[in-house]
Amino acid sequence: MGKSKTKFICQSCGYESPKWLGKCPGCDQWNTMEEELVLLKKDFKRSATTEGKTKPQPIKNVKSGSYERYHTEITELNRVLGGGLVKGSLTLISGEPGIGKSTLILQTGSHIAKKYGKVLYVSGEESEEQIKMRAERLNALAEGLFIVSETNVEIIEGYINEMQPVFVIIDSVQTLYQSELSSAPGSVSQVKECVNNLMRIGKSRNLPIFLVAHVTKQGELAGPRVLEHMVDTVLHFEGERTQDFRILRALKNRFGTTSEIGIFEMAEQGLMEVSNPSAIFLESINPEAEGAVVIATMEGTRPILLEIQALVTPTNTGFPRRTAVGVDLNRLNMIIAVLEKKMGLPLVNFDIYINVVGGLKLEGTFADLGIAAAIYSSLRGIPVATREIIMVGEISLTADLRPVSHTDKMVKEAQKLGFKRIILPRKNNNKSDEGNNIKIIPVNNLQEAIKIIE
Repeated sequence: MGKSKTKFICQSCGYESPKWLGKCPGCDQWNTMEEELVLLKKDFKRSATTEGKTKPQPIKNVKSGSYERYHTEITELNRVLGGGLVKGSLTLISGEPGIGKSTLILQTGSHIAKKYGKVLYVSGEESEEQIKMRAERLNALAEGLFIVSETNVEIIEGYINEMQPVFVIIDSVQTLYQSELSSAPGSVSQVKECVNNLMRIGKSRNLPIFLVAHVTKQGELAGPRVLEHMVDTVLHFEGERTQDFRILRALKNRFGTTSEIGIFEMAEQGLMEVSNPSAIFLESINPEAEGAVVIATMEGTRPILLEIQALVTPTNTGFPRRTAVGVDLNRLNMIIAVLEKKMGLPLVNFDIYINVVGGLKLEGTFADLGIAAAIYSSLRGIPVATREIIMVGEISLTADLRPVSHTDKMVKEAQKLGFKRIILPRKNNNKSDEGNNIKIIPVNNLQEAIKIIE
């Protein structure tokens, strides 16, 4: 047993200091430095011998092979993971309380237990009876699914050695502790040591492990940022608890792309996959509504059609309000400035609200033209034929329309859902295959696009 000393560690970013500081120099947060006990192992010696170790070799001589994966039987989850759950991977999934994290991993564990073998579900927040009640509601009562309520990492490792499972679920990582450390569960030291031990267990046994993590009030991953660097995959579950749709994103993935999303619908029997999100997002659209425009965007390899709504109303204060839900606010302000300068719209005395129906957060510039058209429609009181027209394009500061990628897939998706016309930048016209039932309307700038909907 070595000597011990104390140091102050920021519970937000993991910054270490020998003395207490009111403001953390690492993340500029106040009152996040807490004192923790640190053990010093004096008898630790670094071995200089290379006997039995892997020798350095040229990179061309390293054998490359595909990762072996488990199919989770949940297509949307497989899409986000890059094709399935990689053996030996450490996956971190986060999300707000009540969003459906435990539901998703319990369904995943049940599917893997039915197909591959034993699955160990370790809960530090709920009892076995509570997990059983949820499993009955979800019909996730696989014989190979084992549950236990435990927070000690050493005991959990003993269960893994005894059971030899093919998949382990830890809910949640902030409740784990290691007896050698005196700090409280959830502290920076405990989280780092516990995740290090779980990573060692998973890599040495080729065992995939799912870790559930808490989030802060701002929606960010709780705990030190080093936690995201230690794991192989970081998934984030988002959505409004008052709505039925849930969106699963990959913020980090060493075994696949981070551009794919999985869309689920929360039902009484659990999370149901949404195989055709465009039809779901557009099922309640009103073709006579002012300020509503249908746009197309790309999420990974999948085209999705969405409805964007705008509300332009006179302001009651000296400063007009700009509110965006699902759209980048800076992008919205730029589009408003183009409408004022190039189109002559008097928007300085109007509040503008933008909303993406369905709770999806748009990335990229696919929706620029649709946002501008929705604002114009609400201001002038002109309804857009939302059951017939789709608008796609990036708006430049000169009001010209710049081309966007994957318009051929968007055209096919629009044709499949019965749309008659799609407005695209002219440079995209030769890259899109015009179908028999849809007319492609190429335009050069914002002025030409607005004339079509007037």
